[in-house]
Amino acid sequence: MLRCVLACLLGISVLRAGDRPNIVLILADDFGYGDATCYNPQAKVATPQIDRLARQGMRFTDAHSPATVCTPTRYGLLTGQMPFRVPRGGTVFTGAGGPSLLAAGRTTVASLLRQQGYATWAVGKWHLGLTFRDSAGQAIHDGRPEAIRRIDFTRPVEGGPLEHGFERFFGTACCPTTDWLYAFIDGDRIPVPPSMPLDRSGLPRHPYANDCRAGLIASDFPMQSVDQVFLERSRRLIEQHLDEHPEQPFFLYHATQAVHLPSFASSRFQGQSGAGPHGDFLLELDDLVGQLTGLLERRGVLENTLFIFTSDNGPEVDAVVQMRADHGHDGAAPWRGVKRDNWEGGHRIPLLVRWPRVVAAGTETDQLASLTDVLATVAEIVGVPLPAGSGEDSFSLLPVLRGDATAAVRPYVVTQAFRGQQTLAIRRGSWKYLAHEGSGGNNYQQGRLQQYALPELVPGAKEQLYDLASDPGETRNLVHERRETADELRELLRQVQRSGR
Repeated sequence: MLRCVLACLLGISVLRAGDRPNIVLILADDFGYGDATCYNPQAKVATPQIDRLARQGMRFTDAHSPATVCTPTRYGLLTGQMPFRVPRGGTVFTGAGGPSLLAAGRTTVASLLRQQGYATWAVGKWHLGLTFRDSAGQAIHDGRPEAIRRIDFTRPVEGGPLEHGFERFFGTACCPTTDWLYAFIDGDRIPVPPSMPLDRSGLPRHPYANDCRAGLIASDFPMQSVDQVFLERSRRLIEQHLDEHPEQPFFLYHATQAVHLPSFASSRFQGQSGAGPHGDFLLELDDLVGQLTGLLERRGVLENTLFIFTSDNGPEVDAVVQMRADHGHDGAAPWRGVKRDNWEGGHRIPLLVRWPRVVAAGTETDQLASLTDVLATVAEIVGVPLPAGSGEDSFSLLPVLRGDATAAVRPYVVTQAFRGQQTLAIRRGSWKYLAHEGSGGNNYQQGRLQQYALPELVPGAKEQLYDLASDPGETRNLVHERRETADELRELLRQVQRSGR
């Protein structure tokens, strides 16, 4: 009784343990706003399973990744804290790079849910830094392939999911088919260590296959079917749990390889999309969504599952440039910019939420949202306040999901581009202020992206201001014309930085 009273005073919705939903969060990799047909009717690859989620749940049209690249976004999602606030918060790890960005004791979505009685599992790409050790016990924090040769694989891997709230983990250290260390981690061990150089001669050769570094590979690591291995592990975890502990809610964080380059679709998807190798990879990702929702439906738990599908940032440069040229498909549509950029195409992402007991089917919201909001949202769903010193940049989206929000839940959103602390932007209402020049990520003055460079209407400007209501393509920098607005947003951004939340 006292707990209920306190919860009501704190504005927290308390669910009985038996009513708490299972939570499945699929974090796709480099999947752009324009890659799903429910967001882009002109998309050249059908995404029926992702579209089905949109029909059965809520589609966010103004959701953002906290960063425009992999590692910092994952940090923001799991902790509810913007990555620029922590040392190395703009880092992107490769190989045996580390240590973990996650501080010991930092509340994560997984640790919060585990404390509330959830089973918690992570499957797929970790990419938040790990600590490997050599035979003398010295830490290895080096992404290069020569560092991998120094790893003593009889020692546990430190700093991973098991130390941050997850009971089970199966996945990879970094980008599964890109970052030098091609081996699976099971728990805190690599059962089959990488023992031979990667032979790329037998891998597909096409414009979408170039992001594949010549590292070391384990004998059981299938370069062209990694997502199927991840899928099978998630299915096994769900099936076993429902057989043995059907009353206990579970949280599955499934971080895919798809559709990060290289585009190596599994054999049954190759040539099936009509839009080349990357289209086939998009098709495989869509099927993965259907496989997991189908399993939950067959086991009778889909109706009490909060199912979230989203992406870590916008689409990769090669995927966008080549797909536009080869197939007329634009994974960044309708926005300017791609992965690494602070323009909308770099961080405006799909966000779909299906939860039949709470979320009305076929709904759409233009509420501003960030992936940092997952932590506060989950905390309110399970009826616990966030611990002090956690979720500094997290707002609960539960009122939006329930259809109760009568005003903006989030007053503004901050994003960071490839260069982290040096490339921040803030959005309030329709106004977007970038505290830097250019994209903050990619170079549009040369190479493949030069064809997409726009004329600079304010030469020499070190900051940018756009009105997305009248200029969603971010083509007209109004930083001088609307100096007062730019100054207000610059000061707000500085306050956000100074306040620490």
